[in-house]
Amino acid sequence: MTFNFNQNMKKIFIIFGLFILNLLAFSQNQLDNFIKNPLLENANISLLVKDLNTNQTLYQFSSKNSVTPASTMKLVTTATALEMLGPDFCYKTTLAIDGNITKDSVLLGNLYIHGSGDPTLGSEKTGDIDFLSKWIQAVKVAGINKITGQIIADAGIFDDEGVNPHWTWEDIGNYYAAGAYGIAYLDNTCKVILRSGKDDTTPEILRTMPEIKNLSFENYLKSTKINYDSAYFYGAPHSDHRIIRGEIPANKTEFTVKCDIPNPGLLLAEHFQSKLIQAGISVNQKPTDIIPFYYNSKVIYTHLSPTLSQIITETNIHSNNLYAEQIFRYLGFSGKSTSNQAIKNIKLFWKSKGLPVEELFQLDGCGLSPSDAVSAEFLVDLLIFMNRSPNKDVFLNSLPVAGESGTLSNFLKNTELRGKVHAKSGTITRVKSYAGYLEENNKKLVFALLVNNANGGSKEVTRKIEEFLLEISK
Repeated sequence: MTFNFNQNMKKIFIIFGLFILNLLAFSQNQLDNFIKNPLLENANISLLVKDLNTNQTLYQFSSKNSVTPASTMKLVTTATALEMLGPDFCYKTTLAIDGNITKDSVLLGNLYIHGSGDPTLGSEKTGDIDFLSKWIQAVKVAGINKITGQIIADAGIFDDEGVNPHWTWEDIGNYYAAGAYGIAYLDNTCKVILRSGKDDTTPEILRTMPEIKNLSFENYLKSTKINYDSAYFYGAPHSDHRIIRGEIPANKTEFTVKCDIPNPGLLLAEHFQSKLIQAGISVNQKPTDIIPFYYNSKVIYTHLSPTLSQIITETNIHSNNLYAEQIFRYLGFSGKSTSNQAIKNIKLFWKSKGLPVEELFQLDGCGLSPSDAVSAEFLVDLLIFMNRSPNKDVFLNSLPVAGESGTLSNFLKNTELRGKVHAKSGTITRVKSYAGYLEENNKKLVFALLVNNANGGSKEVTRKIEEFLLEISK
């Protein structure tokens, strides 16, 4: 009996061993089909897939190598903010006065807008577009119908760097690369309305929305036979001069392109003053963003932003660069928050949680910098951490859903994985990346696939990533 039992056990072990070998060979074939494809065989890839329940590594390739992530870097920014600030955190922008109010309702002094880094003031994405009417009501409630001083925009919670120095010149000046300031307003975006003529002529600039005083354009645009917006703006932060290059469609009565707002805090002060005057509250002096060396102000009103959970949902689902940068800069947590301090704080936080921060090289919040780098291992470890966090549901719901929402609305759309992948995508020149969660066929996977310098375009790389995810989900 002992001999037969031992023989049977040997057979079981051999069969089990063969099963494991076959499973590993199948897994390796799936991985090889991906990384050895002619499109990707010379690419710089960092890849890791784990079972979310067992933490078992299912697929990995250079998973510790740090590569450019593009917008998957927003996962780091938003997860850090959720953990450090909490989902119910709100930015607080305050109105304050530095003088006395007389019995006849005259403020003998200035009215301040103390910025908090809130990205949602006047935003078309989330928040209250009509917030200035509430501010005017607050001034009336304070008993003010005349201001002898100025409306002063105080954006000093952040330094005045504005645009991240690690972004490329091609991006700076465009709406998707707007600077992060202590006061953000109207998504820091200006619409430029153009009229284009026949092919190879220079379009005419009709107006801007909003109107920005002293903003000037050096126009090198061309009207051509294209049918899309290929206009690019170039300009430094705080500068009122912008250069426009590129192309727009010919023969358009009106065609809209977008640039950044050079000084959103000052523009808000100007708009606030104009609204005050319209409401019958006079202001004697011009608005400014120059802060007195010394003043003692008293808060008369506090404006609260939407909750952080709402803000990061917009950030991740629509890959909102401005929101990500405003969140990132706020994480500097200092009198004048800086990018460098935000970077240090983010690294220290994740180091305290045991993540491999030596594989994280974060230079901005949104992933627009081509000098950003992170490994698949770091992103997967972060995603696993967030899956166990009390903020798990908020974080998961902030991610686009494959085939259904945001930047993933076309990803895996006509496949069995539609609605079953929650992930963040990333795309800049020669970079395509995805990181998130996959649930299908009783499998719960967490993955990060970052591809740099493929031998083909972004759409081709996306198709290969879709094919790989479909294979490993079976």
